[in-house]
Amino acid sequence: MTGGPAGPASRTPVRSDRLPRPEMEARAPMDIRTLCDLPPRLMALFDRPDLLYYKEAGSWRGISTRDFCRRVRDLALGMIACGVRAGDRVAILSENRPEWTATDQAILAAGAVSVPIYTSLLPEQIAFILKDAAAVAVVVSTRDQLEKIRAVRSGLPALREVIFMDAGGAPIDGARGWHEVVGLGAPQPDAELEVRRAGVRPDDLASLIYTSGTTGAPKGVMLTHDNFVHNLQACCAAIPFRATDVCLSFLPLAHVYERLVEFCYLYRGASIAYAESIESVPQNLRELRPTIACGVPRVFEKVYKRTLEAGFGLPWPRRAIFAWAVDVARRSGAASRPGRSLPPALRAQRIAADRLVYRTLRERLGGRLRFFISGGAPLQQEIAEFFHGAGVLILEGYGLTETSPVVALNRPEAFRFGTVGQPIDGVEVRVAEDGEILTRSRSVMRGYFDNEAATREVIRDGWFHTGDIGKLDADRYLTITDRKKELLKTSGGKFVAPQPIENLLRSDRFVQQAVVIGDGRRFVAALIVPAFDQLAHYARARGIPFGDPRDLVGHPRIHGLFEKRLTRVNAELPRYEQIKKFRLLAQEFSQENGEMTPTLKFRRKAIEERYRPLIEEMYEENRSSGAA
Repeated sequence: MTGGPAGPASRTPVRSDRLPRPEMEARAPMDIRTLCDLPPRLMALFDRPDLLYYKEAGSWRGISTRDFCRRVRDLALGMIACGVRAGDRVAILSENRPEWTATDQAILAAGAVSVPIYTSLLPEQIAFILKDAAAVAVVVSTRDQLEKIRAVRSGLPALREVIFMDAGGAPIDGARGWHEVVGLGAPQPDAELEVRRAGVRPDDLASLIYTSGTTGAPKGVMLTHDNFVHNLQACCAAIPFRATDVCLSFLPLAHVYERLVEFCYLYRGASIAYAESIESVPQNLRELRPTIACGVPRVFEKVYKRTLEAGFGLPWPRRAIFAWAVDVARRSGAASRPGRSLPPALRAQRIAADRLVYRTLRERLGGRLRFFISGGAPLQQEIAEFFHGAGVLILEGYGLTETSPVVALNRPEAFRFGTVGQPIDGVEVRVAEDGEILTRSRSVMRGYFDNEAATREVIRDGWFHTGDIGKLDADRYLTITDRKKELLKTSGGKFVAPQPIENLLRSDRFVQQAVVIGDGRRFVAALIVPAFDQLAHYARARGIPFGDPRDLVGHPRIHGLFEKRLTRVNAELPRYEQIKKFRLLAQEFSQENGEMTPTLKFRRKAIEERYRPLIEEMYEENRSSGAA
């Protein structure tokens, strides 16, 4: 997809003269029957030159609403010409880009079912999804992704078409070019597409999304058009997405979280800009100056730690000013409540700190952010408070693939740090006697594809059992404690929730990742991946010699540093949750090593298996010393 060039990076990409007038939007139907109604709604309300943005040859280029909707039409008709029938499953294996969104909308318009797949998956994992879904076609982005399909295609008898986005004009053995399929559809009359669109019912399957599989084989979550429509409308009622917004997209669209948010952007007519990669997000924030972006806690943790690293590395007295400003931000964030003013003395300090420190931080994030949205895992309360004190609001929410996905959200006018907000409209939430969070709504999935037993296990008496442990306060703000299946039970019979302890560990500037272990053991222990940038500064300042991370994690003085840091962490924990032993690792946990899912959740069993000798060594060491 191509469009006219965007304006200079320093200018606002959205042109206000092409935005809908409020009275136009008020007259338009605010409800949509199915996701197929999104493109017609866009054309009716948001006919603009800059609906989507992408970067090409170093410049940001815009795609108009008209060009986008035309491409959706042509691609849908092209797929129909290739034999895609209503109800067929069509997979998308691509990074975030305009073609992803056009392909998704085209699949839906053709009455088919979209099956998103993470590009980080290995060929055999991709093959499992394609085979389980009986996908008749797959749309791939790059040559690397095409080669993954070629490696497994012989074992996929249902797969008839492979469509290659980056084909250009060159012929491709065994695949069609994306533009070739668009060309097949361009001359076709609209009649067939209108019949397909009109034939899609709200309770029809829209997407089959495979879970990350932290505890077993991935399961296909069946989400209907009505599941998504209910969820996006409830989210749009809670969060003020606007047609004037510029939204940076960098979380994988294969994840239901980013995809649902994109449906919200399209529903409200906001501009969507696709980041070049996760590594380029800091640069893209400065170039595009977005007003909204969605992230996972790890993104905000990295920004937070880099901010602290840069500030505490300043020469005196600027370092002292920075430390004071950090303290003011934390106190301001902790004292913040919607509609409540800060105490006068703290407000005066915050104004001064804003001029000296916070303004620079906001400029690094583009300078125009209205808010971030965080989901996918618990966000550390300290980080949310710091950012808000510095003038950047992070709205944390909660949901699951099976709930399309949002269950609860903090709102700009109603937020409480340390919680995931209140349930969105039309979503019921209650907490069972054992602490498990249950939910019931139109957003809950139809079930797991071809797996009735697994469906019955999680949907009982009309309530979806989330598997998460949490609590609701008197104002119905929801707090997530941990995953039910991840609770550890020590040999002494004490239950330990690992996530809060891991979050506490990661709040330390010297800790990058941490996994708490201890199920069936006498005490709690931890595997810790240090923040090596911070650790390197520490080592150089103290004359500790090192060549690579292995030298650092093996040095007695570094081990002593972490012993002192853990003493502070343990002081905040009850005795049975305190970390008695730890080991430092020289390598991060990663997807490539099978230790994390594509959504950056730990695969605890895989981690414990890989590091079993280290773990056993810790417990043997403690037994030998006679410690409890």
